[in-house]
Amino acid sequence: MAKRDFYEVLGVERGASEDEIKKAYRKKAKELHPDRNSDNPNAEDQFKEVNEAYDALKDPERKAAYDRFGHAAFEGGGPRPGQGGGFNQQGDFASAFSDVFDDLFGDFMGGRGRPGGGGGRRAARGSDLRYNLRISLENAFKGTQKTINVPTSVQCDTCDGSGAEGGAEPTTCPTCSGMGKVRAQQGFFTVERTCPTCGGLGQHIKNPCKSCGGQGRVEKDRSLSVNIPAGVETGTRIRLSGEGEAGLRGGPAGDLYIFIEVEPHPLFEREGADLFCRVPVSMTSAALGGDIEVPTIDGGRSRVKIPAGAQSGKQMRLRGKGMPPLRGPGNGDMFIELAVETPVNLSSRQKELLKEFDDLGKDNSPGSKDFFSRVKNFWDGMKG
Repeated sequence: MAKRDFYEVLGVERGASEDEIKKAYRKKAKELHPDRNSDNPNAEDQFKEVNEAYDALKDPERKAAYDRFGHAAFEGGGPRPGQGGGFNQQGDFASAFSDVFDDLFGDFMGGRGRPGGGGGRRAARGSDLRYNLRISLENAFKGTQKTINVPTSVQCDTCDGSGAEGGAEPTTCPTCSGMGKVRAQQGFFTVERTCPTCGGLGQHIKNPCKSCGGQGRVEKDRSLSVNIPAGVETGTRIRLSGEGEAGLRGGPAGDLYIFIEVEPHPLFEREGADLFCRVPVSMTSAALGGDIEVPTIDGGRSRVKIPAGAQSGKQMRLRGKGMPPLRGPGNGDMFIELAVETPVNLSSRQKELLKEFDDLGKDNSPGSKDFFSRVKNFWDGMKG
């Protein structure tokens, strides 16, 4: 079967520019990559065909030879620019495979440098930092401002972040020619590693700055003021752009992420924008009813009327007395939950009065009467 025209394989015209050829190749390679086409038995052959076409057309000299002689330019031992022998299909495919690996996954691997694309990473972005900040529920209610100390890397003042003594410009790394990586052929595959000379930066500093050792940054504790908005809760993340670790050799700084943890409160429990407060009341207050004073999160107090005969667990709502939402108007509600207390440490007279009270009536505990009625029905059913 005759080989298809390389321009046809890539889907470009013969007069296509280098950028157009590269763009078409990336598109085709992504579409036909075997890992993305497991259900297509021809995907691997098509992928190889695309790589062969791109290998021939990406180089101006090879492209000119192909335009003049067609496929014959690379067959029968025909010379290849930069080589004394014929077309090394295995080596070229390995190189092309490495190129498409960069194109497909380079963004996820930190955007590694490529020849013709400005060399290696001249300045690497600094790392993002995380800081865990604990605040009280009161501060989460009203918002606050906190000053934190963050151990991080900052730009070296001596070399202004360049990493070179006296601020001199770095030179292209002689080992990797500015790529930031070196390749070694091992049979069918090309093994790629970070350049040991420049550490992947693609540049070399002859006279490193003595203060930072050529890194362009130094370790230092920074004091930052952080505004905590009202309504934050545990898990809220606040991003401070550019306040993370300084970049390598003048690169942009990373970001600082503040993770909020709201401390437990001795009086209130929080669920979203609502607050819950468990209030103990005496047995007599619950039986006879009355008013009680309860605290609110803003430091104030509210009066709550207890209905006569209130039971433990009864809830009463105070509208608008809860937490503010992080975004949006209004406040949540506050729920008062009654906890009826059984009296303890009774005197002899108190015990006599309670016994007298119990003898005066048996219908004052409707819940007990209903429960034991259901228990009797249960036992009767078991006997049947």
